[in-house]
Amino acid sequence: TEIEFITTAFDKSDGGTLQVRVRFNEPVDVDTSGGTPTLTVVNDTNANHSLSYASGTGTNELVFSLAIASANAATNANDVLSIGAQNILKPGGATIKDTADGTTDAAVAISGAQGTAAGTLTVTA
Repeated sequence: TEIEFITTAFDKSDGGTLQVRVRFNEPVDVDTSGGTPTLTVVNDTNANHSLSYASGTGTNELVFSLAIASANAATNANDVLSIGAQNILKPGGATIKDTADGTTDAAVAISGAQGTAAGTLTVTA
């Protein structure tokens, strides 16, 4: 599994969409009928951001996304956004399953090394 920022720049005054791609070694199916999987982007000086599953079921790449309005209170200029070690949350029975055999991982984990490899994103004014 790999993880990377799709968003390469974020300007607080313009707002925009934070997007992260999680890449698996084989295709997965996402079932959101019971809830939407989420992934957390850590903000070093403000509240963390919860990105919701947006697309990718049936492929090996899932996209998580969060729209943030211009001049928002969620970010400040020079905030550093990063991805830490975590489990992708699957509330209310949401699942992420291996398409080949239908097995479900109890915890879809992102390691500290994977999060670090994704790099950081610094918010501009």
